[in-house]
Amino acid sequence: MEKEKVKKNKKLKNQLFKKTTVIKNQEFLEGWKRCQADFENYKKRQEKEKKEMVLFSNLNLIGQLLPVIDNFNASTAHIPEDQKDNAWVTGIMYIQKQLETVLNDFGVTDFEVKVGDKFNPEIHEAVKEKKDNLEKNKKGEEEKEEKNIIKKVLQKGYKMKDKIIRPARVIVS
Repeated sequence: MEKEKVKKNKKLKNQLFKKTTVIKNQEFLEGWKRCQADFENYKKRQEKEKKEMVLFSNLNLIGQLLPVIDNFNASTAHIPEDQKDNAWVTGIMYIQKQLETVLNDFGVTDFEVKVGDKFNPEIHEAVKEKKDNLEKNKKGEEEKEEKNIIKKVLQKGYKMKDKIIRPARVIVS
């Protein structure tokens, strides 16, 4: 009888050991799977941050090129009509287009700002505010003009992907 108890006790201990081993193995496997998933997420995050860093590492250079584009736009806007077909003017305009293409290849684009748009401080920089906000209507009567409306665009704004790299400089009412 004593041998049977010892044998039964040993058998129960063996079964208990197997069950606890299975449970521990499952816990280790689940921990390993979580660790594996965390590592995959880490790799994805690092890849995304690396792409963003490469994309925005050229931001300083691009910021210095934007005034050059502005100067091209200003100079080509004032070409006399009789010289627009001149070969050197065509060459200058080609260089301007080439520079714009390079910026576009880096994801830099200008965004449209029109007179009459509502001022948005996220994409506009107000450099001046028009104090006279009385305007005459068709009947000659003075009407109060709406505030925070763009009256003049002084300089284009640019963005890189979805990030504003230079706000549009405007005069507002």
